[in-house]
Order: sequence, then structure tokens, then C-alpha cells
Amino acid sequence: MLLTVDNLNVEFLTEHGWVRVVDDVNFDIAPGETLGLVGESGSGKTVSAMSIMQLIPNPPGRISQGGIFLDGENLLSLPDEQLRQRRGRDIGMVFQESMTSLNPAFTIGEQIAETVRTHLGLSRRAAMARAVEALDLVRIPDPHQRARAYPHEFSGGMRQRAAIAMALACEPKLLIADEPTTALDVTVQAQILELLRQLQNRFDMGVLFVTHNLGVVADICDRVAVMYAGQIVETAPVEELFRHPQHPYTEGLLRAMPQLGQAGQRLQVIRGAPPVPWDMPPGCRFAPRCPYAKPICEQHPPNLEGDHLHGSRCPLHAKLSLRGTTHA
Repeated sequence: MLLTVDNLNVEFLTEHGWVRVVDDVNFDIAPGETLGLVGESGSGKTVSAMSIMQLIPNPPGRISQGGIFLDGENLLSLPDEQLRQRRGRDIGMVFQESMTSLNPAFTIGEQIAETVRTHLGLSRRAAMARAVEALDLVRIPDPHQRARAYPHEFSGGMRQRAAIAMALACEPKLLIADEPTTALDVTVQAQILELLRQLQNRFDMGVLFVTHNLGVVADICDRVAVMYAGQIVETAPVEELFRHPQHPYTEGLLRAMPQLGQAGQRLQVIRGAPPVPWDMPPGCRFAPRCPYAKPICEQHPPNLEGDHLHGSRCPLHAKLSLRGTTHA
């Protein structure tokens, strides 16, 4: 297995004391596989992804428990210098906002070349040549010329391609893509997804794809882990999850998707709001919003049950017949 996240717990220091925002998160990714991490805003997706890179600011955050294994090596036990070498060299990351992840004071080529020089030890000339190759790889036209451009001279789609080029310049084993298609129009989004798919096949990368868009998940992912209130509440192969969801929250997300043939109909909504991290319900965290909730749901926190292929954190999952979709 390329990446294994084992019992990950992340806490932040707040006015309420240490508050756990990621709770008992477990997943793995094989070479060449794409895992989608989905859920509402605030569910813990980005914090989980940033924890793999150990980019959670400390203070106020900390990884209080768990292990993050890349090729069997626990990244949490590495000294800072070794971790910096693995980060960028073996793990690349495309951040959520491409404009804010690029430095406006340096050209696109300089920023990619700096990454290559840091991790591969190339000369300045060789690193710039590698930067041009990376821009060409992500199909930016006239890469020699565009390497001398600044971020503000790129469109949103081109900035996103440049961010992907920077993440892939060292040919990492694992790519973490955090909402890489946010704020892009549908045509550019489709181009970015197709580009990621082709680059993954070329380098046999594992990909952790963080998103709230289940339509994107259906298009690019092999497996899905659904997060709610800091926990993974369901995990399954993408087609199985879409056709046969086992958690009411997953069903709610699927029903909120626009469907073909439903023009003019109102979209379904999940009523209520997620709980705040310092005041979680005593039982199932989704119970206050769940249309199927029973008294047992409010008594004890449920575990993620099932086999390696399909697991659910719902105490009623064996008794429910939830509605899926054929979107996948």
C-alpha cells in the first residue's frame, strides 16, 4: 500500500480547550488509485489532507494520535529535514486556491524551478528547463514564454494547471488535490480532471482527491470516503456508494445532486446544520439531522462497521434501504 492513514486524530486549541476536529480517520491508497474524500465544508477533509503533509500550524493545531505511513514509513516520526525531503519530492499537493498558493512576486517558472532545485538538486539552468517541461506537460501553450509570466497574467484555469505542474515537477508517488476544480467553469473543470487522469496514468500516482462535488467524484475516483463532523461515516468503491449507500448522510448528499430528467424540480436538502466540534452529540453525530434516527442512535457513538470494500458508521445500516443514484 502506498499511503496508510491509521487512527488519525487532530485537535485545535480554542476558547473551549483542546477540541478534536478529526476523529479516528482511517484510509489507504494504492499506487495508481484515486480516493475521493467528500463531505460538507467543515467536515474535516482539508485538515485530514494537510495532516498528511504535516502542514497543520502548531500552535494552535496538533496531531494527537495516529500514524501516517508512506511506503510503510511513519511520516509522523521523521525529523523535520527528512520530512521536508519527502514533502514535495514524494508527496505533491495542489492547494485549494491556486492564486493564493502562488507567490505574486516571482514568475511561474521561478517557483516551479525552486521546487525542483530544492528536492532534486538540479542546477538553476536545469531546474528552469524542468519547469518548462512541467508546464508543457500540463498543456500550457508556449511554455518557454509562459514560464516568464507572473501568476496575475494567467487565467484561473491556467493558474490551476501551473499549480498542478509545480506539484508534479518532481514526479511524486502521491498527489493530494484539495478542491482543485473549485471556482472553475464546467469546461475548464472537465479539462483539469482529464489532465489529472492522464498524468496519474503516466506516473502511476496515488491520488487523494478532496472535494464536496459528488459529480466530480463519480468522474475521477475509484473509491470514496465520506466525512461528517470529523469522522469517516462511509467508505466504498465509487459505483457501490452511488448505487447502494449505507449511511443516511451519504443518501442525503446524493439526493442533493442535480439529476438528469428533473428539470424544474427542487433539489433535496439535508435539514439542519453540522454540530460544532466542542459540542458533539453523544451518539451518532448525524442523528439530529437524520430522518431515520431512532433512540439507539443517540445513546452510543457508532463504529465504522463492514468489510474492507464497504463500511458504514450507522447503527441502523443493516435495517435501512437507502436510495442511491445511477449517476456513477
